[in-house]
Amino acid sequence: MQAYCMKCRTKKEMKNPKAITMKNGKPATQGICPSCGTKLFRIGKS
Repeated sequence: MQAYCMKCRTKKEMKNPKAITMKNGKPATQGICPSCGTKLFRIGKS
């Protein structure tokens, strides 16, 4: 799954993607940028 990295300013393929649920109950996916190590976050079903 791809997500936008704020540090690299490009779309990157997530490393270790995990399906999570936000506080408001909506689904999201959280992972790590392979090049800089920043947390990536994408709202919506994974």
